[in-house]
Amino acid sequence: VQLQASGGGTVQAGGSLRLSCAASWFLSLDVMGWYRQAPGKEREAVANITSGGTTEYADSVKGRFTISRDNAKKNTVYLQMNSLKSEDTAVYYCWALRKVVSGGTPLDYDYWGQGTLVTVSS
Repeated sequence: VQLQASGGGTVQAGGSLRLSCAASWFLSLDVMGWYRQAPGKEREAVANITSGGTTEYADSVKGRFTISRDNAKKNTVYLQMNSLKSEDTAVYYCWALRKVVSGGTPLDYDYWGQGTLVTVSS
């Protein structure tokens, strides 16, 4: 599974950006989402969405970011980022999870895309 992310850039505080991520997989991936890593900080989860459409957000982005999934394109996920703040500046990574059962044992496979830089200037 390969993940291709796009949409990063530089925007002023209060502005908006939309990130996109397309995964090359013929079946629907169980969960897709976004992580971010700011300079000098650990990578953190931003938002994720299941194949059924259930979403989850970090407290810091609730009400400002919206994750969505294109069912027609299956494994394509978007992150609409509004009211951006300087603290949102980070490299954003697309992530996907595939759950399989092998010999009766459930296994989780994680996949990561290349990062895309989001810079919010104040």
